[in-house]
Amino acid sequence: MENKHNWFKIIFCVLLLVVVGMVVIIQGTVGRKHASHSAKKESATSNPKGMTPLPTNSSEDTPEATKEPAEAMATKDPAAGVYTYLQGPKSWKSRLDWSGKWGKTMYDGGSFGAFGCGLCCLANIYSTDAAGECSPIDMYQYTKKHTEYGGGGAIAWEYMLQALERTGFTAELCRKPGSYEEFRASVAASTSNIVLISSSNSTCYWTNTPGHYVTIFLYDEQTDRIFLADSGDPEHNRHWVKLKKIYKSLKTESDYQYLRVTSYAAKQDRWKHKGASGSWVRPTA
Repeated sequence: MENKHNWFKIIFCVLLLVVVGMVVIIQGTVGRKHASHSAKKESATSNPKGMTPLPTNSSEDTPEATKEPAEAMATKDPAAGVYTYLQGPKSWKSRLDWSGKWGKTMYDGGSFGAFGCGLCCLANIYSTDAAGECSPIDMYQYTKKHTEYGGGGAIAWEYMLQALERTGFTAELCRKPGSYEEFRASVAASTSNIVLISSSNSTCYWTNTPGHYVTIFLYDEQTDRIFLADSGDPEHNRHWVKLKKIYKSLKTESDYQYLRVTSYAAKQDRWKHKGASGSWVRPTA
C-alpha cells in the first residue's frame, strides 16, 4: 500500500513539472511576439513609408547624402569666376560677352580700343581676385587719378604695379627667366600675371602683334596650361593655352616681360570698388 502511495506522488510531481514547463514556454513565446510587434510599430511610426532610415550623423560616420558627389566636383569650371574683358570696337559692335562701349570711345585723345589692353588686364585681376568689381573704364579713371599715368595711351609697367598695390595686391615686375622651368615655377606660385607678348619673339600663338598685354590665370600643373584672358582677340579670349607658348612669346624688347601677382588683402585695398560701370555685356552663364 505504501509503495502504491509513493508511485502516486512521483506521478503527481512529473505532471506538475510538465505543466510548469509548458507555462514557461507559452509565456516566452508571447513575450517574443509582443517585443516583435512593438519594434514593428515603432519602426512604422518613425518611418511610415518603410524607407531605409539614414545613418546617424556622427563625427566618425558622415552620411553620404551630405557629401558632394565626385562627379559634381569634377564638372565645376575653375575659370567660371575669371573676368576677361574685351577692349575693341568690333567686339562691342557684335555685342560679344565681356565687350563694352569703351571699345568705340575716345579717352584723352586716344581710342580705348587701341590702347586699353593693360587697363583690361588690371580690371580682370581686380574683379576676379579682389573683394569688389570694376570695369576697364573704372580702372582707367582710377589709375589716372592715383598714379602718374596720363591717359590716352598704353599704360606703363610701373603704373600698373602702383594701381595693383593701391588696391590691395602684392605684386612685382619681372623679367623673362633664362629657362622655361624658372618661368613655370614663378607662374605656378602666383595668383595671376600680366604678360607682354610679341609676335616678333614668336608666332607660335600670336601673329601681327608687335606688343600686347594679356592676363593669365589658374596654372594647371597636370596639363601645363594656363587660362588666357586676351582683350584684343575674342578667338583667344578665355582659352586654355600651353604655358610654354606664353614663355616663347614674351616681348624681350621691353624693360619687363611680366607682372606677377601673389596675393590680395582687403584691408590694404584703398579703392574697394563695388561695381563695374559703363555699358558692357555681362555674360549670363
